[in-house]
Amino acid sequence: MSTSARNPSARYGAVAMTLHWIIAALIILNLYLGLSFDDYARGDPMKFQVIGLHKSIGLTVLTLSVLRLVWRLINPAPPAPPGLPRWMHIAGRSMHYLFYALIVAIPLAGWMMVSAGAMGHGTPVFGQFGIPHLFDWPAFPWLSDLTRSQAHPYHETFQSIHVVLAWSMLGLIPLHIGAALYHHYFRGDNVLLRMLPGLKLRSGV
Repeated sequence: MSTSARNPSARYGAVAMTLHWIIAALIILNLYLGLSFDDYARGDPMKFQVIGLHKSIGLTVLTLSVLRLVWRLINPAPPAPPGLPRWMHIAGRSMHYLFYALIVAIPLAGWMMVSAGAMGHGTPVFGQFGIPHLFDWPAFPWLSDLTRSQAHPYHETFQSIHVVLAWSMLGLIPLHIGAALYHHYFRGDNVLLRMLPGLKLRSGV
């Protein structure tokens, strides 16, 4: 079953699906990497590799998330399933808006945290674990112009924001998965199927 690039009326298109699943996989990987930082001793070269990979993935998520948001604005999402209770529709839309906010805000806060750090320079994008170094991502302009002593309070603030938002994402993911499974197995609608390529939608729902 072919999938068009743009969103058809009943399901998501190929671009939306691809961005959704790539961003989801990268976020889950990056949450795991972030939680693993404390497993390494201070000064361990492996820790620098893991942190570098975490930063690279975060910047990739930021880029893809902005693209996804733009694509979402010009490609309306499929309508809610028929007969969906109003409260459930509002809850689902609210969860999606929160996801959109977090997938941009978490890596953005991380970028600003690094830019306000002790080094205050750009971030190498990949170059860890044998992955080729692509380019250097510049530091956030306003923060890179400050002295390191001036930037330090911002580093602490953005670090706290980054961590709190990451934990929020960690809690939201199981709710999102649980909601999708509830729609599929208990309500019997197409909420999950319309984000899965190559599967036929259920008729009449």
